Amino acid sequence: MSALRKYEARVDSVDSLLCVGLDSDIKRLPPEFDAVEFPQLDFNRRIIDQTACYASAFKFNMSFYEAAGAAGWGQLKDSLDYLRRSHPGILTISDAKRGDIGNSSAAYARAIFDELGFDAVTLNPYLGSDALQPFLDYKDKACIILCRTSNAGSGEFQYLRVSGRPLWQAVAESVVDTWNANGNCMLVAGATFPEEMAAIRAIAGDMTLLAPGIGAQGGDIGPVLSAGLNSRGKGLIISASRSIIFAGDPAAAAKSTRDEINRFRS
Repeated sequence: MSALRKYEARVDSVDSLLCVGLDSDIKRLPPEFDAVEFPQLDFNRRIIDQTACYASAFKFNMSFYEAAGAAGWGQLKDSLDYLRRSHPGILTISDAKRGDIGNSSAAYARAIFDELGFDAVTLNPYLGSDALQPFLDYKDKACIILCRTSNAGSGEFQYLRVSGRPLWQAVAESVVDTWNANGNCMLVAGATFPEEMAAIRAIAGDMTLLAPGIGAQGGDIGPVLSAGLNSRGKGLIISASRSIIFAGDPAAAAKSTRDEINRFRS
């Protein structure tokens, strides 16, 4: 089953577009994890156990595991293995934002798809199509390409004009028209910019969009759903990280977010 079909099947089975982001910053974990041998792994297990029933995807922010060195990499892999064993139908996303020259990208692709076994990865298009081709060649994996990102400073380059339109629009058009030959591309469209998301949806047709930025970054679910749903009432992976995993009750936070999304979907 391709990553896209896996995600859509999970959406249908649990009626959810929610992606829980495991931004498991070791400096922010609750005090009870200070003395355990594998704090990120134990924390992730708790979050997975409490929130998986409300989620169709989990997104691992690679930076927080890489910053912990070899131990962090091991806990990332063990967390991913635990999620796959417990909930094999949930889409797994490596939030790595990779993109490099050919040999380097090929190595990154092997690490993320073959060694770790992720279903999907976020990718940076700045180096062009040849840099991403090693990822795109994995036909059953999803390549989620940065287009209009959610951070406040994103417009510094993404608003630059390219043949009369903003750079983010040129990226969206290239992905849709050229890079998606294997039907395994998605686009990042930040929840903090719903007007641009609507424009991306118009370009992308029914392509699935990853929408980070709700919760701690301030994106509103209503405008995101209005702008981003595709013709089938799906086509969005709505990611929430800190607002769920560091909540006093992660299960309640995930359920509340899932339910709010579904109120606007209906």
